Amino acid sequence: MDNELNQELIQERQAASSLVIGIDAGGTRTRAVLATADDGRPVGEGAAGPGNALTVPLPQLTEHLAEAIGRAVPEPVRDRVVAVAGGFAGATDAAADEPGRRNALAALTTALHRLGIDAGPPVIGSDIEAAFASAPGTPADGLALVAGTGAVAMRITDRRGTVTVDGDGWLLGDDGSGFWIGRAAVRAALRMADGRGAPTVLAEAVGRELGVPGDALPGGASGGAVRRLSPDVVSGTAEGGASRDGRHEKAQPVTGPTAVDGWSAGHIPWPRPHREAYRRHLLPAVMAEAPVRLARLAPLVVAAARDAEDPVALAILDEAADQLTETVRALEPSPGERVVATGGLLGPDGPLTDRLEARLHALGLTLDWVPDGCRGAVALARLAHGGRT
Repeated sequence: MDNELNQELIQERQAASSLVIGIDAGGTRTRAVLATADDGRPVGEGAAGPGNALTVPLPQLTEHLAEAIGRAVPEPVRDRVVAVAGGFAGATDAAADEPGRRNALAALTTALHRLGIDAGPPVIGSDIEAAFASAPGTPADGLALVAGTGAVAMRITDRRGTVTVDGDGWLLGDDGSGFWIGRAAVRAALRMADGRGAPTVLAEAVGRELGVPGDALPGGASGGAVRRLSPDVVSGTAEGGASRDGRHEKAQPVTGPTAVDGWSAGHIPWPRPHREAYRRHLLPAVMAEAPVRLARLAPLVVAAARDAEDPVALAILDEAADQLTETVRALEPSPGERVVATGGLLGPDGPLTDRLEARLHALGLTLDWVPDGCRGAVALARLAHGGRT
């Protein structure tokens, strides 16, 4: 987008209006959008690395912001930028001395100065506030939910977050998030290996993803993963089992030959020495990475639920949706209130979308999805400049 539109912007420089910059700085990447101040039309875009204002070191955060903005805004038009607004993971506008807000303001101010952009003090808020403002009509009040690598919900009042639920990070919260799902996959694999949990295709999938040698995987070096588990084999699950109404409930420990010597409808053997070797390789592989990296295992759960109808995987996704529902419920929503959602788990093809919509519908709530906070950040920049959204 940026190359073509930026060239067009340069060619139309004399006729174009003043410009604003909207920034969506999340835990995975930082995006900057250049837009016209009068109508918010996007004319340039750039992206760079993570932008969490609490977890990314200040020098690195500054570099990522400068890179994203530099790609979005051609040098010849930087003097026409009249307002900048950024929504940052790890930041809020609740207090001027809030650490995340302070870091975001310092990094963004430095990045703009480095690029020669002088648009006055930038507007700093949370990525959740920016995402909420991205909904049609740029709403000022309602509920926001983010479910991607992390998970957090917020009540928005007059475009500012006033109540926050979860978003407490991998150690203390983010329940129902991509990280939470990935960790549940590893837990299910380990519980199967040590005999506490039921057979699940996640054991092989997680093992392969984390580099466990083939001869330690279920079925041995030849693999032989069965893509669909048989109900007569699965008497419970590592994280949950199928109940009569089609949902998944907490399982009881699995015992007997199935749990110890085999793992699938084909009774592929997984002897105890192989399971011990599996654990010896899996645990160091997990511990060698930042904990939040477990989020990359979430797609394995989605695939196991979709392709193999694996009861363990299905139960994990059900529980994730339950967790997100409780997060929204803690905001004490009124029937009919708007819930604006974003994050990879809740998009049009998101693995939790249908599950969560059904649960929220029971609370009298509807789910509106936005792809990210860029549109909202642009709207907030235009508002700061006095433009209409």
